[in-house]
Amino acid sequence: MSLRRFPNAEIIPSAILGEKLHFPNGKTAQNRFLKAAMTERLSTYSPGDLKNHGLPTSQIMNVYDKWGHGQFGMTLTSNQMFWWIRLTNLEALGNAIIFQEGESSERRALFSQWAQLMKQDGSLAVMQLSNAGRQTPIYVNPSPWSASDIQLHAKDFLCGKPIPLTTEQVKTEVIDRFVYAATARYAYDCGFDGIQLHGAHGYLLSQFTSPTTNKRTDKYGGSVENRNRLILEIYDEIRKAIPSRDFLIGLKTNSVEFQAEGTTLEDAKKMCEAYEKRGFDFVELSGGNAEKFLFAHERESTKKREAFFAEFAEQIRPVFKNTVVYLTGGFRTVGAMVDAIQRNTTQGIGLRRPVTAEPDLPKKILSGSVPSAVHDAFNPNEMSLTLIASGAQIQQMGRNSLRSSGGNIMDQISDFSDAKLAEKFGEALVDFMVQMQKDLSEGKVPKATIVFN
Repeated sequence: MSLRRFPNAEIIPSAILGEKLHFPNGKTAQNRFLKAAMTERLSTYSPGDLKNHGLPTSQIMNVYDKWGHGQFGMTLTSNQMFWWIRLTNLEALGNAIIFQEGESSERRALFSQWAQLMKQDGSLAVMQLSNAGRQTPIYVNPSPWSASDIQLHAKDFLCGKPIPLTTEQVKTEVIDRFVYAATARYAYDCGFDGIQLHGAHGYLLSQFTSPTTNKRTDKYGGSVENRNRLILEIYDEIRKAIPSRDFLIGLKTNSVEFQAEGTTLEDAKKMCEAYEKRGFDFVELSGGNAEKFLFAHERESTKKREAFFAEFAEQIRPVFKNTVVYLTGGFRTVGAMVDAIQRNTTQGIGLRRPVTAEPDLPKKILSGSVPSAVHDAFNPNEMSLTLIASGAQIQQMGRNSLRSSGGNIMDQISDFSDAKLAEKFGEALVDFMVQMQKDLSEGKVPKATIVFN
């Protein structure tokens, strides 16, 4: 398979990308690459059978078997949802779930297996913890919980009007549930090196930090300090249970939301100052939300630098003295990655879509064998299309283990740099969306992922 790569990229010395990153708690990442979190939607979905609901499957294991041979410095899981018994706040069908009501030795064994697969090439294994809040699809839960009752009006999916959490529920149904997933000897005992709180992209924690979705009048609303309080309280409770030298605590946060009345750069800087002071081991900077999900270049200056949020990250970066900073979104060439490190824009490079097309991209970059990521043939302005195509590649990765694939890490992964294949996928996606709308109109639960051959 001859992959078409991003043009005008030369093979340059990449040694700086292979440098170790040292975290405040004493742990070390073997290099600067982060496999950022993506939704896989490959876990079980059986809300009527709690013991078998949200279990990691063999498909998930196959996916991370391949990423586990990619030579990342840190590998993040998909967003692991925590769940409460009355309502489900899932990002999608097929999310893996950690919840007390579904506790079992089987669930723990599966998460332990997952962690070990992530570590095969020396990577740190970090579990991302999340809750969709108001971003829960209406067919999963028509009345999700959130910071306030501000309904999400997204382009590509429908969500119900959320129910505001009471002050007491913030403690029992959010803080305690996050802490259970990280502690209660769960992520820790299952062999993960740490957790990342998902505080970006419009999920529950960012629904508290953003003034567009937080209209509360209690201690969790109003000022930047109050809107940021929940994240800091979760951090404090986890740290009470697990010694810092044994377990990383990180955060994914928005550098900016790109919408009126949203989180501003000044808000983000104040919040990040608090994260640094509190002792977070790492922060991953990103941006946008479901209403303004910015994973495309809106300015010429960002096109040249590749990273979508580089200019904002540079203004936030000086806040961090000890906390390690990762920047995710847009990196495609080795030159841009090296430049971002040399400019001190970031310390680590987060990769998402490039590593569904090529799960071992870091290994190839560090060996000097490739100058850039695979360049797909999709219209770069059709972000939903490219994201769903990336999800299809994840589904393909899950079909076989690396061993049963004969050691071929690219086995069955579609080469969307082929224009004809990309066009064929676009046609398949139209059929998939038509079927989804038909299922929804008939009251059926739609399929979580598109299967493309």
